[in-house]
Amino acid sequence: MIAMDATRRKFFSSSFVLAGATALGAGVPRDPGVRLKLALNAYSFDKPLMAHTMTLDDVVHFCARHRVDALDATGYYFPGYPQAPADEYVYNLKKTAFLNGVQISGTGVRNDFAVADAAARKRDVQMVKDWVEVASKLGATVLRVFTGKVRPSGYTFDQALQWMIPEFQECAEHAKQHGVILGLQQHNDFLKTADETIRVIEAVNSPWFGDILDVGSLLAGDPYQEIEKLVPYAVSWQVKEKVGDADIDLARLKAIIDKVGYRGVLPFEALGSGDPREKVANFLERIRAVFAL
Repeated sequence: MIAMDATRRKFFSSSFVLAGATALGAGVPRDPGVRLKLALNAYSFDKPLMAHTMTLDDVVHFCARHRVDALDATGYYFPGYPQAPADEYVYNLKKTAFLNGVQISGTGVRNDFAVADAAARKRDVQMVKDWVEVASKLGATVLRVFTGKVRPSGYTFDQALQWMIPEFQECAEHAKQHGVILGLQQHNDFLKTADETIRVIEAVNSPWFGDILDVGSLLAGDPYQEIEKLVPYAVSWQVKEKVGDADIDLARLKAIIDKVGYRGVLPFEALGSGDPREKVANFLERIRAVFAL
């Protein structure tokens, strides 16, 4: 009888693990349907922000004046990046956003785990952890991260995964402790396809780790089919003017979101030459016309 109870316990334990893995494989757990909030990715103002002719406070005010719900305040534009900024700066930005009715939905760093140098990876693990804490202080729920800039020469894709998966797991555990979700942006760098991205997400196997769905970086096959594969794993987005080499078909993108379902912020990013204020305002108008936001 004791042996039977032990066997039964083992069976139910195994069944639970399998069920959990199946649920994770289905993507992010969320209610069905669509509920979107528009967000602006600060990278849209990259040139003036890097030239210090504009500040993140200015981007917050832009969002407020254009009725944009949220800001993805990329870490590159904080003083001292990649070092974490002083709390005084973080809290002042948070206050400015709150008083202007703008949510700071996310921030992001540029880590590289696709390197053979373990010490270099560990430095970037610490950077990610530091910025997890910045995100938490900002009230931002998502921190954007990457796999790596290129596929390392002399190593296979699978070998590189063996390096980076434990690093992401360590970062995701730290993120969990601070109430922050790590969002992996596939950027046509180390990651080329939706399937590769999903493989990383499922290998990390954490409810605190999902996809930043960058619509402009899916260059293999039909990009809209790739987008549809990734929507269930999306914790945030980068909606750009281009999908691959072609102008984005916003109606087709909306149809995919309506079909698959997504609830959360929908950050957009306007790139290219010209006055970023005009580019962002024009792209925002196009998005609102299609999405009725």
